[in-house]
Amino acid sequence: MQNIVPDEGDAPQGTAASKPTELDRIFAAQQAAFANNPMPGAARRIAHLKRLKHVLLRNQERIIAAIDGDFGCRSRDETLLAEMLPSVEGIHFATKRVKKWMRPARRRVGLLFQPAKARVIYQPKGVVGVIVPWNYPLYLGIGPLVGALAAGNRVMIKMSRNTPQTGRLLQAMIQEAFAEDHVAVMTGEEGSGAAFARKPWDHLIFTGSTHVGRQVMAAAAANLTPVTLELGGKSPAIIGPRAPMAHAAERIAFGKLLNAGQTCVAPDYVLCPRGRMEDFEAAFRESVAAMYPALADNPQYTSIINAKEHDRLGALCADAEAKGARLVTVNPSRELFDGGRKRPVCLALNVSDAMELMQEEIFGPLLPVVPYDDLPDAVAYVNRGPRPLALYFFDEHRANIDYVLTRTHSGGVLVNDTLMHVAQDDLPFGGIGASGMGEYHGREGFLTFSKAKGVMIRPWFNSARFVNPPYGRWIHKLVYKLFLR
Repeated sequence: MQNIVPDEGDAPQGTAASKPTELDRIFAAQQAAFANNPMPGAARRIAHLKRLKHVLLRNQERIIAAIDGDFGCRSRDETLLAEMLPSVEGIHFATKRVKKWMRPARRRVGLLFQPAKARVIYQPKGVVGVIVPWNYPLYLGIGPLVGALAAGNRVMIKMSRNTPQTGRLLQAMIQEAFAEDHVAVMTGEEGSGAAFARKPWDHLIFTGSTHVGRQVMAAAAANLTPVTLELGGKSPAIIGPRAPMAHAAERIAFGKLLNAGQTCVAPDYVLCPRGRMEDFEAAFRESVAAMYPALADNPQYTSIINAKEHDRLGALCADAEAKGARLVTVNPSRELFDGGRKRPVCLALNVSDAMELMQEEIFGPLLPVVPYDDLPDAVAYVNRGPRPLALYFFDEHRANIDYVLTRTHSGGVLVNDTLMHVAQDDLPFGGIGASGMGEYHGREGFLTFSKAKGVMIRPWFNSARFVNPPYGRWIHKLVYKLFLR
């Protein structure tokens, strides 16, 4: 995810202040509260999740208004579809299953170690830290919170300075629903993301750029804090040799323009069969015009979050043009974009790896299109770069689908659509390599925020004493003969 940092220009480095802060006070309170109740039961966890759902639904209109205020224009429906719906559905999914997830799992004990019983119990890790980016400030805070609460933890959430209205609202909502020593929200104005990352969390989850993710991981290493990193990257969309172009272009346009491209799993570039480049351009134009007949004055088309990000996208376009790219503006109503933070949709053709837009995650309505000659050529192109968070493939042939699935690595794959796999609660969500580490959502979220503790129980009388020293007795020789084969 490009430039999604806990605080603008505030990477986790340096040393923490010696004077206790609000962060220190709440963190200590949550540690103490967890020590007093280290294993809340299923009924209590379910009650916590339902409490979270109710406060979200009660404040739905305020959430929509706050996010719209932070962006300068955020589509109401995008907030409902991409933030509220997956948040509430994630709560429903966990509420129905948390009791089953908590059950100890029986495991087998080898013959050599009988008589004994073995099982795995799932304990809460303790106090979880969540660093939230600005692009989906509700969902990317609530999603980890749901997994952490289902697992029985205490949680502190750090919001971004780029979404101050949403941060203050979420803080007030959480204060209404939970005690401070259970769940607390730090707004972007309250202390630094650097100090937050350096706390000795029992688990830390960060969503943001690969660059800052490295710094978060370095800060966590000082305390051996386990981390989950969701980092985005350059997610490709591969159009198969004979894929229906109208369908592929429509779904790519949807995925690219939701939230004006400010989505970690947005298609970052398209790999298109060389002989079908003009077909894609025409189909993409038609799809954009159908979904967004106007852009600049359309409340359903979201603004770029701030002037800095807006200027960065302009610089990517200028760099690409200077290095030989052909930029094709897609502006159905031929509007002027003077002032404000909205940007027209733009295809980038004749691109090369030397261009900055092919080196960094774009995070906006700018889409490079790269031609390929055959499917192995497209797969090789993807594999030459860092492993992406998402990969999209459009094709109807099972052999082609299997080829792409088995010869590429990515956090997730969606065939014949974009984005929708993220909202599937029964699928793990997480990156690989430069796009992150670890998974959450659904059961994987419960497991991420739990310690799977192996437990073995033996009766007083068991076989252990027979292998005690002195070694070399007949019993040792018999064990080696029977089991070392």
